Amino acid sequence: MAQNEYAVRLEHVTKTFGPVVANKDVSLGVRRGEILALLGENGSGKTTLMNMIAGIYFPDEGEIYVGDKAATIRSPRDALDLGIGMIHQHFKLVDVFSATENIALSMGSGEKFDLKKVHDKARAICEKYEFALDLDQKVYEMSVSQKQTLEIVKVLYRGADILILDEPTAVLTPQETEKLFSVIRNMKADGKAVIIITHKLHEVLSISDRVAILRKGEYVGDIATKDADEAKLTEMMVGEKVELNIERPEPVNPVKRLDIEHLTVRSAEGITVLDDASFPVYGGEILGIAGISGNGQKELLEAIAGLQPAESGASIEYYAPDAAAPVQLVGKSPKAIREAGIHLSFVPEDRLGMGLVGSMGMTDNMMLKSYGKGHSPIVDRKAPLALAETIKKELGVVTPDLNTPVSRLSGGNVQKVLVGRELAADPIVLMTAYAVRGLDINTSYTIYHLLNEQKKRGVAVIYVGEDLDVLLELCDRIVVLCGGKVNGILDGRKTTKEEVGLRMTNLVKEEQA
Repeated sequence: MAQNEYAVRLEHVTKTFGPVVANKDVSLGVRRGEILALLGENGSGKTTLMNMIAGIYFPDEGEIYVGDKAATIRSPRDALDLGIGMIHQHFKLVDVFSATENIALSMGSGEKFDLKKVHDKARAICEKYEFALDLDQKVYEMSVSQKQTLEIVKVLYRGADILILDEPTAVLTPQETEKLFSVIRNMKADGKAVIIITHKLHEVLSISDRVAILRKGEYVGDIATKDADEAKLTEMMVGEKVELNIERPEPVNPVKRLDIEHLTVRSAEGITVLDDASFPVYGGEILGIAGISGNGQKELLEAIAGLQPAESGASIEYYAPDAAAPVQLVGKSPKAIREAGIHLSFVPEDRLGMGLVGSMGMTDNMMLKSYGKGHSPIVDRKAPLALAETIKKELGVVTPDLNTPVSRLSGGNVQKVLVGRELAADPIVLMTAYAVRGLDINTSYTIYHLLNEQKKRGVAVIYVGEDLDVLLELCDRIVVLCGGKVNGILDGRKTTKEEVGLRMTNLVKEEQA
């Protein structure tokens, strides 16, 4: 078998959804023993294109070839029979079943059901590719990365030799990402064809052999990874050169809005996730929270918003505009805290599960926030409709119309709806978590701009983000969390990426002033 033979190839593929053209005349392929990164902004049609190979959508025009034969892929089962397996952003697992039982569920109809055989064959796959997976563990006890591993084992079990991974690292820590990449390299060495949908440029450069780029549903071209760098890929993806120049206006008369003292939060399992955190938050500045995922960022914001109980001895004082004395937030209900002007725009890992109702359109999702204002159960639809219109226009949400269920929008568009809704509430303290997670560059800048607008209005903005480059350019001060402890409060204008990175991973002993 020649090394340059295509495992799967698209020829002139077009797909439309009503008036929206998701893919237009795309031709590209992936070879056996190759890792192809599929790069593009949000809504550029990456997932739609791969869903056609995986049998979830059927192309309106064009052909898909598997090997050298034209293939008709009308369902995910057709795809699996051709050796194509896709691992989606949202996993499809049965929580109460063990790993082995989940793998058994995906067996073909002709196979005899024998859990021990399934277990042995699955274990052989895990050993071959060096997966760290306990086959007897129940899914609900697994971490995100273990669930993802299980999804990969599931398609390998079915004999897939063409694997498509949709944003596989979106919810992984850097360490888990490294593990996943070493497994993908093992699969490549075994002659499998791997396609990764992503928009994290540094990952593309470290894992792929070749990069194919989509822009607004059209195929722009491909480039060998060894000839690419971040600037070049960004230019192909966005169509123009992008410098990371986020505006950072100087804070004007910052006013203290929150004073957090000795905040400790324990998880349901009794583990201390936030350990004696103390720092002030000022209106008119953007305060960044840096830390490796899972170091207490989420719990910190949820404790301020009243969604997490704090341990005794903790104090969160809120200085409202024009108030004579600060108000203690610890012990207040989330509703009371929200009404006082403290808003949490949490873009959770599971945007649709926690943030929005997927089956409802944009207008209805706006109403979820404002229904408390009205007096009658018949809700005023004018205000949320106007808000949905504004957000759609200002943030460029791509949706066929305002009543299209948000679960049908691309991840980036879902995000804009979430963030836009919180901004519209005129907060005094605005907390955003992962506001640009999974967003392309242009959309991310829109959101940075919105946060800066809030800052200029005197809002206290707390920004939790993953990208250190952005934190260093956007934030006035940065609180670094390490192992749940505050490990330094740094000046965003003076600190370096190295210092923040070091404090995220090592507890630094501060000299007592």
